[in-house]
Amino acid sequence: MNNLKEYNISFFGLKEGLHQFEYKIENEFFESFNYHEFLSATVLVNVKFTKKSNLLELHFAGSGDVEISCDVSNEPYNQPIACDLDLVVKFGEEFNDDNEEILILPHGEHQLNVAQFIYEMIVLSVPNKRVHPGIVDGTLQSEVLKKLKELEPKENKNLNEIDPRWEGLKKLLTDNKNT
Repeated sequence: MNNLKEYNISFFGLKEGLHQFEYKIENEFFESFNYHEFLSATVLVNVKFTKKSNLLELHFAGSGDVEISCDVSNEPYNQPIACDLDLVVKFGEEFNDDNEEILILPHGEHQLNVAQFIYEMIVLSVPNKRVHPGIVDGTLQSEVLKKLKELEPKENKNLNEIDPRWEGLKKLLTDNKNT
């Protein structure tokens, strides 16, 4: 994580008020976290950093694209993402990050590394189910999709037809109620 020093914000010398930081996030950033699900990534993150007398307020906003593999066809595609995160930094006796919206830094701390917050914000903005847009609109042609179509179960059973085993079980239930 030594290569993430560029994400340190030294607030000790900053004047009170609004400060802005911009980061261009690419694959090397995610490799620092041993995260290899993105085939490529280009995300611009803007951090609005407001220093006040007793706390710090940060607003992260990111937008860009990540190239990921489709869960259905395993075909790569670009997933546009837009994400934001608000964080309040207070000062206390010891470090505490139990609350996802409030970070407590020990008194005397003079810098904050925002890499972990950027990483989590981007990774959590990617949809859980990753489906290639070509599958949704029917334009993607792939061998995997053809094979899935072949293996799709054929439904020729009448939905109104009741399995005779269930009829036998229902008969047992009604017989027990009548006795």
